[in-house]
Amino acid sequence: MPQSAFSLRARGLHRCGACGKRPLIQHSVNCSAVPGLRQTRPELENKGSHLMEDNTRYCEEMVRNRRALHKRPEEGWTEFETTYFVVKRLRALGLQVAVGKANINEAEVLGRDPQLVKDGMMRALKQGVPQAFLDETEGYTGAVAVLDTGRPGPTTAFRADMDCVLVRESDDESHAPTKLGFASERPGFMHACGHDAHTAVGLEVARWLVDHKDELCGRFKLIFQPAEEGVRGARAMTAAGVVDDVDYFLGGHVGGLAALGEIGVMDGGFLASTKFDVDIEGQPAHAGNAPQLGHNALMAACAASMMLQGIPRNGDGATRVSVGTLHAGEGRNVIPAHARLQMEVRGETEEINAYMRDYVYDIFAGVDKAYRVKSTVTMAGESTTLLQSPDLYEKVEEVMRTVPGTKLLPRIHAPSGSEDCAAFIRRVIQKGGQAAFILWGCNHHGHHRPNFDIQDETSMPGAFCVYTGFARKMNGIKA
Repeated sequence: MPQSAFSLRARGLHRCGACGKRPLIQHSVNCSAVPGLRQTRPELENKGSHLMEDNTRYCEEMVRNRRALHKRPEEGWTEFETTYFVVKRLRALGLQVAVGKANINEAEVLGRDPQLVKDGMMRALKQGVPQAFLDETEGYTGAVAVLDTGRPGPTTAFRADMDCVLVRESDDESHAPTKLGFASERPGFMHACGHDAHTAVGLEVARWLVDHKDELCGRFKLIFQPAEEGVRGARAMTAAGVVDDVDYFLGGHVGGLAALGEIGVMDGGFLASTKFDVDIEGQPAHAGNAPQLGHNALMAACAASMMLQGIPRNGDGATRVSVGTLHAGEGRNVIPAHARLQMEVRGETEEINAYMRDYVYDIFAGVDKAYRVKSTVTMAGESTTLLQSPDLYEKVEEVMRTVPGTKLLPRIHAPSGSEDCAAFIRRVIQKGGQAAFILWGCNHHGHHRPNFDIQDETSMPGAFCVYTGFARKMNGIKA
């Protein structure tokens, strides 16, 4: 059967599928047999050998873990299987790990449905997660591991998100997870944004830190964040003080504007965003003999949706608005009494996002009056823009230049969506630390799409080298 350089051979991760050379992990990112793959600049080919020292075993485990996680995607605040997967491995390394509620300020939790959480815990139990572990979480997901080298030095944190997207994964045989047997086992849920890869990289960074503890100083924190989608989880974790003692912080994302073999630092481009759940209550009535007695929640929701698209755009920067779901009605001959929308607005600055947000409240207030319904607008998530640490960017880029088989991009700042990690970055900087966010590339068809994939054998090793190289640079024992 023909294989690409990005596939996992049934007998292991040993040869490049395009040309057959060994070892795949160190070779395939540069393979000239892969059509359209950007090649390494010759001057970088021999650089960074210390970063690749004996990294094959880490990279192979990253791929195995990523594919195991990909099969069991979980939406935000319900990642109990994933949290157990992570914590079990971190504790096996001998790390101190705080789980679930221990990392959460409940007063700052947004967008968490208690029924979905309960269902998630029952599902996890059926999948073999021990009841004692579920009890330890106290109903919250996520984990924070700490490694203390016992030597004076800075505290450096790495962050990975864990949740999935509500997308049904493609069953097309050309889609690598389907072809290779690790597609989602949960219809309607998919790791269509790469968080499975983020988590897998984070786990192997943790193992590398333990293995190289004697070469390092200071402390490390490994943050595995729940509920990034909808920008919900970071707010509650930062409010709990998870990063208040951090000197250096590094987060990242696969894909985005970076293609396979490319890496870069973001110095902008995060849109501030507010997510809303809106419940509209009307009055039911017989649609045939007494429609005048009803107040139509469905029509009110539709009117609001159209009006939201008409919010005037802002000349000071980019704006976005999206109504993602609308559920309403009880039957064809009943005036709909209930409607529910999930929606969001975004802005290039916090001020522009606030401008968009204020319109949301005004629009639903007007619809209430016009349609004689009652709307309850609940904020379900909120994110901010990217604060900058230029001095740290230079250090990160110094590490990136040593990573073999990659091309360093100019700093990235084009508006590209919202990212919950911005909350961690803002908190670290406000507390006197420095923080950065990186992109590591893949050739994808678009995030949040059914055929999203990342060429894991090739893309993840570069991220691993950046994170471990950063740890060595900031916390390495000086000769």
